[in-house]
Amino acid sequence: MALAVLAIALAATARSMGAAIDTTAALRDRTLARWVAEDRLAQLELGREWPALDTKEGSSDMGGRAFRWRQQTSASPVARMRRVEVSVFLPETDSPLAHMTGFLEQP
Repeated sequence: MALAVLAIALAATARSMGAAIDTTAALRDRTLARWVAEDRLAQLELGREWPALDTKEGSSDMGGRAFRWRQQTSASPVARMRRVEVSVFLPETDSPLAHMTGFLEQP
């Protein structure tokens, strides 16, 4: 009887440890994806680029992981500004891990 109780307790512990590991990996991927989005917006700002009103895609590595990003540029209510939305994905998925919006002033 004691062995049965011990086996059930160990199985529950193993299951909860597996869930914790999955959650940690997902949080790591989301954090790295957010950094990719921040880097893309910073590159545009530091390069003093005036992006065209279009959609661009690219890839980036962060923390030993590969990500792909999509940058959508649109007009803003202020004529001298552009709205830039960056979404970051894992290479094999279409669900974004991070989404960030920034505004660039015309140089």
